[in-house]
Amino acid sequence: MTTRVLIADDQAMVRGGLRLILEDQPDITVVAEAADGAEAVALARRLRPDVCLVDIRMPGLDGIEVTRVLAGPSVPDPLRVVIVTTFDLDEYVYGALRAGAVGFILKDAGPALLVEAVRAAGTGDVLISPSVTVRLLRHLAPARTSTAPPAVPLSVRETEVIRAIARGRTNQEIGAELFISVSTVKSHLASVQSKLGVRNRVQIAAWAWENGLVQPSGR
Repeated sequence: MTTRVLIADDQAMVRGGLRLILEDQPDITVVAEAADGAEAVALARRLRPDVCLVDIRMPGLDGIEVTRVLAGPSVPDPLRVVIVTTFDLDEYVYGALRAGAVGFILKDAGPALLVEAVRAAGTGDVLISPSVTVRLLRHLAPARTSTAPPAVPLSVRETEVIRAIARGRTNQEIGAELFISVSTVKSHLASVQSKLGVRNRVQIAAWAWENGLVQPSGR
């Protein structure tokens, strides 16, 4: 299966570099490039790519607003947006994730992590740069505000899965840590999403951070 990608960045050189990295992979193809936020939204809505790689700072609509329009909570059929940026700022990270992004990758993270993030998003998974995850936890910890508890209580195993997701673990890593199969992990994820009223792993992680299930040290 080929993952179809839209690249949105106001710098032609950056778009070209990202295209070269991605199209070097046999299972990824770039279907379009956008030089600003409005163009990104129009192309994404028309082409329905599997993954949209979006820069934070662009003319017109910025990356967070593009994410909100394409993947926000009110979007009935959201696209998968991964933020790729040079700006490792907490407000950008949290704003993008709350807007509906399923990944946040720094441009200096390297080609391997970029490709991994695209593949993860293409299969409905999430990848956030490890350094970003740590910074985000440290940022959120002092200002945590507990949200409403789920209508149906979480099981012990579901809570363990939530903690692992908040630490950035993949399904395979969660299965290995908890000694359960990947299919069982996916079943727990589906149950967690239903109980919390969220629709992706990033929102699960945000719920965990806001409710103190994970400490800034990553425990």
